[in-house]
Amino acid sequence: MVPRYSRPAMSAIWEPEARYRIWFEIEAHATEKLGELGVVPASAAKALWDWWATNPEIDVPAIDAIEAVTKHDVIAFLTWVAEQVGDEARFMHQGMTSSDVLDTTLAVQLARSADILLEDLDHLLAAIKRRAEEHKYTPTIGRSHGIHAEPVTFGLKLAQAYAEFDRCKKRLIAAREEIATCAISGAVGTFANIDPSVEAHVAEKLGLEIEPISTQVIPRDRHAMFFSTLAVIAGSIERVAVEVRHLQRTEVLEAEEYFSPGQKGSSAMPHKRNPILTENLTGQARMIRGYAMPALENVALWHERDISHSSVERFIGPDATITLDFALARLTGVIDKLLIYPERMQKNMDRMGGLIHSQRVLLALTQAGVSREDAYRLVQRNAMKVWESDGALALLDLLKADEEVTAALSNEEIEAKFDLDYHFKQVDHIFSRVFG
Repeated sequence: MVPRYSRPAMSAIWEPEARYRIWFEIEAHATEKLGELGVVPASAAKALWDWWATNPEIDVPAIDAIEAVTKHDVIAFLTWVAEQVGDEARFMHQGMTSSDVLDTTLAVQLARSADILLEDLDHLLAAIKRRAEEHKYTPTIGRSHGIHAEPVTFGLKLAQAYAEFDRCKKRLIAAREEIATCAISGAVGTFANIDPSVEAHVAEKLGLEIEPISTQVIPRDRHAMFFSTLAVIAGSIERVAVEVRHLQRTEVLEAEEYFSPGQKGSSAMPHKRNPILTENLTGQARMIRGYAMPALENVALWHERDISHSSVERFIGPDATITLDFALARLTGVIDKLLIYPERMQKNMDRMGGLIHSQRVLLALTQAGVSREDAYRLVQRNAMKVWESDGALALLDLLKADEEVTAALSNEEIEAKFDLDYHFKQVDHIFSRVFG
């Protein structure tokens, strides 16, 4: 993973030493239960835990050196532990297969990663809610196709982001539950050489659920669901990032990323203030979404197992979770410090001569007895004059001068349709639905 886009707590989950510590716990807990069942001496688990209690460092280079010979990572680890613990270590891994260790470990890592990501989402949701309440009634223009549509508030824009990330949180909770499964079922998953109670014991100790039926691996539809969920969250991050990038364009400049003292925007142009954080988030979102496809392709393994999924997961496990952790924290910072310019929002709304009120006039004409087709024609012919004048003309003035319009509506009735506050009468209702 690129250190530039990594944070310590998430990165630590994927360090080799952390992985080997989980391996040891799985092996030791399994040996413990095997001892209770009388399959191995109870002294075997005691020897393992006694050694572990000394809090030894995991000698990663030594394990790597053994693997260079064995060409098998789990065997290399077991060999190294045996060298440390002594004769009792021969009872480790009784009736187990490598995937029991590898898949259960990956489940632990992904579950722990999800816990961090859920905390990240909580921080992001709190930041969005705070800014939404701050700008609940800050008028701004809603755009469709990038073109002025009708007024909204900036608080509503943020409330929509809150609702979206709240859905993301619910999906991630479900994905965490689905991925947090333990399989200690032996070769091809039949429990022929190990009792199911061992699996249940290890699962309980590691805070996992048991996999109801494994082959020699945990079914990869679970992983596909997990990484697809991360991809959806990344899509939501990019949606907000793109919105900020558009709002920061010089011609718009309704909001922009915080620009810190001493920050430089360009090596050539000293005036530049670029949306580098949200541009970076867009790139990170592309990478995270890219990890979903190989996870989906991992579902179709040969028969009871192959290892075509293995190399894929060595990439996407750390990369997707570390990158998403960084992206969520960065977006939280962007939202928290976002510079918002209500005066520019108002100026942008006003620059098109009141076109944003066209629908209200259309509806008023229909309610006054004008057919919808004629009402549309009357409003549009005046609106196009304003459009083509680039806002130099005012829609209100043109409508009041149009005899066909005034035959149906009085000047006072027309003016009433240009009330900006009318558009915000349901803001409280929407906020109550979003924030409860």
